[in-house]
Amino acid sequence: MSKDTPISELAGVGKETAAKFHELGLRTADDLLNDFPFRYDDLRFPTPAALLAAPGDASEENAVGRVVRVRERRARHLAIVEAEIEDDSGTFIAKWFGRRYLLGTLKAGMRLFVRGRAQRTLAGAAMNVAAHKVLAEDEIYHGEVVPVYSASKSLASRKIRQVVQRNLPKLLELAGDDPLPPDLAKERGFAPLRESYRRLHAPQSPEEAAKARERFIFTEFLALALAAQLKRRQREAEHDAHVLRAPPGLLEEFERELPFELTRAQRRVIAEIWDDMGSDAPMNRLLQGDVGSGKTLVAAAAVVLAARNGVQSALMAPTEILASQHAAKLAPLLVPFGIAVEAVFGSQGAKARASAAGRLASGEAALAIGTHALLTQGVEFERLGLVVIDEQHRFGVEQRARLRAKGAAPHTLHMTATPIPRTLAQSAYADLDISTVDELPPGRTPIETYHLRASRLHEAYEFVRKNVELGHQAYIVAPAIDESESELTSVVAEAERLQKDVFPDMLLGLLHGRKTPREKDAVMERFKRGELHVLVATTVVEVGVDIPNASVMVILDAHRYGLAQLHQLRGRVGRSAAKSYCLLVYPDDFAEGPARLEILRRTTDGFEIAQADLELRGAGNLAGTLQAGKMDFRYGDLIRDFAVYERARSTAAKIVEEDPSLSSPSHARLRTLLDSQPSARAMLLSS
Repeated sequence: MSKDTPISELAGVGKETAAKFHELGLRTADDLLNDFPFRYDDLRFPTPAALLAAPGDASEENAVGRVVRVRERRARHLAIVEAEIEDDSGTFIAKWFGRRYLLGTLKAGMRLFVRGRAQRTLAGAAMNVAAHKVLAEDEIYHGEVVPVYSASKSLASRKIRQVVQRNLPKLLELAGDDPLPPDLAKERGFAPLRESYRRLHAPQSPEEAAKARERFIFTEFLALALAAQLKRRQREAEHDAHVLRAPPGLLEEFERELPFELTRAQRRVIAEIWDDMGSDAPMNRLLQGDVGSGKTLVAAAAVVLAARNGVQSALMAPTEILASQHAAKLAPLLVPFGIAVEAVFGSQGAKARASAAGRLASGEAALAIGTHALLTQGVEFERLGLVVIDEQHRFGVEQRARLRAKGAAPHTLHMTATPIPRTLAQSAYADLDISTVDELPPGRTPIETYHLRASRLHEAYEFVRKNVELGHQAYIVAPAIDESESELTSVVAEAERLQKDVFPDMLLGLLHGRKTPREKDAVMERFKRGELHVLVATTVVEVGVDIPNASVMVILDAHRYGLAQLHQLRGRVGRSAAKSYCLLVYPDDFAEGPARLEILRRTTDGFEIAQADLELRGAGNLAGTLQAGKMDFRYGDLIRDFAVYERARSTAAKIVEEDPSLSSPSHARLRTLLDSQPSARAMLLSS
């Protein structure tokens, strides 16, 4: 048997069963070996009848006893078989739902093992039986730890377990070489690799399985942590970046030219960034901050320092709307410093693009602001010293590297408006230094947030009308573009209904991802100029859209978004002194709606919301909103297993400190591990 042996060739797997395994993504013997149980049922110790359903215990329990009597009763046309079971401590009732055939099987006097969820009733303990086994009269009960695998409607966990157990000796031969050095495995208390696989699929105890699982999680995390340490060490060892020193009084000069004062957080973060830029090792820093915290102003300070030292800057944003807004904000801020700004967009004509490229190549323009168009071969810089990447998680690692390659080891500043809890940021961005703008500028009016059932949607729209009549504008956000997308509200259909039946006397705009960049820009320009009263959109307005006159945000099907995304959408309003509101609409039958959305009503702190979102959804769900290529873990979960990650990070730091290039023969396995782990490869590629 080899790792690539088709699952159809394994014992106990025919063509039909193989197709069911394929539905679960299991196609080869190696897939099956690495398909770990997600939990274990501990059947080793029966609970005495008198102690079943102890207060506070909601887990499944085991019991062994003798059947006293068996009867049938019905409830709502469902047959229920009930057996009174007795042991030395007392009796309880075992129940089987919809299994009437057991009436002819279960007999008084029979010894029985049962497992299920027990509850305490006025008549005593009762158990809804999930599994049972008839025991021989003189049979001593020996329980076991039963692995439970992720299953499907067509393929039960029991069948997966049977196939694994039948083929386990041959599957274990596929374990291969241990990626961990023997000394490290011994230090961490891990069993050999093959034995660890055995303990996962056929453990003697839950503790044995947990330690085996930890080995695989630790190995996976170690690869990422090692890559981060190597990347950081490599960057710090480079001494070919431009040394961009801040002359005395530059911060005071910068602030004098601003129409408002910097916050303490902005001053602190600017100092961190300028300190990095003053080194000949290229900066690699993540700037994160809540909606409206003034990250663009911090980026402007970095651009000013670069220009004062005679180097150019490039700012790349994921959309033309966002890039245009950066240009509109930064150009007037930079005029007093004599910094010429050049825009580079995909929608530009050939003549405009050539003109922009010429000014950048000659050094006449000190700052380029653009989209992916900055990555094209025709865009070159005379002396690129600073790269700013906004909403950097929307770019792949290769794209970020291509922009940096247009300069000689430029300093890099990544920006994100998606607040990330500190523990997750330390993991997902382990190769970056992190600066956080955790203070909002004064003068911001807090956004009032309310959640309401869909049956009250007419009230939300009436509230929109009242605010428009006061001279303000509103957003209405829906999750789907077309009605064909399941039961989600269609932005196209809702816009038509609103224009026809709800706001026939108002001007509405429609914005979604299938419109061309030119069409999107045209709609946004009309909304920005106040020619549209209401913008009906999908989440394309989630980040960066800045319309100070918009004061109401209505989010339909709010239950379909994460809390962090709802917070981002909410941040499209409240961008002036005008009182602003966010209305979260959820289905009447969504029981969890009020409790979950109450978090948003209670706080506008993006970091608090991000932490709550993380706890509700887990790191896996957030992976898509973080750095592309990171966190694609097969075994681990950064939230559940963060303590393991901390141990892996500490181990990686020690290894790289002693062997910065992993050149020691004892670390050959670790070099192989880095090559085999997608998360580690992405980390080494990333900026």
